[in-house]
Amino acid sequence: MLKFLSKVKIEFNALDPRTASCMEFLAQCNSRKAKESNPACEVEIKRKNVEHPPQITVTFVNGVEEAFDATSTPVHRITKMILEKGQLLETEQMFREAGEQWPVIIPDEELSQHAPGTKPRKAEEKKQ
Repeated sequence: MLKFLSKVKIEFNALDPRTASCMEFLAQCNSRKAKESNPACEVEIKRKNVEHPPQITVTFVNGVEEAFDATSTPVHRITKMILEKGQLLETEQMFREAGEQWPVIIPDEELSQHAPGTKPRKAEEKKQ
């Protein structure tokens, strides 16, 4: 997960009972496997003394920053989003390194073509 990130900032009040997602995410960031995937990723922890909702902010390797309200976002959803965006970043990088245009533009006429070896759907099947 960390291999797609350049920075992680976790902010919470230690006395706030809503910090479960922050603690779990921090544990994942501190795992040996995560650290080995990107030792350069900076993990910053800010303990707040004021009433501030727990928050996780991640910065992707391309500079895009995204913040999550850790009171309402389960940690599995945060990690899933990071992995999905990371795979998109890898795909984009692969296309750019191959000298291809990004994003890939698919002409409308190609979108409406049926794939070879498949049958076009019947009209009544499309309605269901």
